[in-house]
Amino acid sequence: MPGTATATRYLYLARHGEASADESDLTENGRRQAALLGERLRGRPLSAIQHGPLPRAERTAQLVREQLGNPPCELRRSEAVGDYIPYVPRERELPPDSAGAMLRRLAEFPAEDRLRGPKLAQDALARYTGPVAGDEPRHELVVTHNFLIGWLVRDALDAPPWRWMGLNHCNAALTVIRYPPDRPSSVLLYNDMAHLPAELRWTGFPDEARV
Repeated sequence: MPGTATATRYLYLARHGEASADESDLTENGRRQAALLGERLRGRPLSAIQHGPLPRAERTAQLVREQLGNPPCELRRSEAVGDYIPYVPRERELPPDSAGAMLRRLAEFPAEDRLRGPKLAQDALARYTGPVAGDEPRHELVVTHNFLIGWLVRDALDAPPWRWMGLNHCNAALTVIRYPPDRPSSVLLYNDMAHLPAELRWTGFPDEARV
């Protein structure tokens, strides 16, 4: 029947721009990052921009949309793409040599983030991954946070649930995942900063992991 064919989803993932010290807004660099990301995405057939509830994600989404041109892309706020711990592993799931350090790191985050996160993470998988119903591919942008991008990338690669840990993403960098109806998902881009000049790259990324 018309309208029921399964089509490919292209999920564009971006971390918010560099945040101010109190995380209530973006820095000037963060605003430039967001605008440049929008310029890069101009011309892409985005159906909507989903963003998390925190100010740094919402502001980034607004600045991206301003660069996309007409018709304006709809902004949608979603708790499922907020900032939280998507999965808390048990010690036996983790590499023995690093399990203790990884669990101590997770324990530093507020209990609320660890308790509410897994349900939100499953909600994000249900809403934003996999092929879509219809005859046309769907392109959608999610402006979110470091941990959720890691969670969605590890899912696309069929990695163990704990493997979101250790995947880092720069501010306003771009990741794209393709979900076709007839084959496994594929990560087309990861942490791509080609749209950012040198002075705006690598913010939000661990110093020791930069290349």
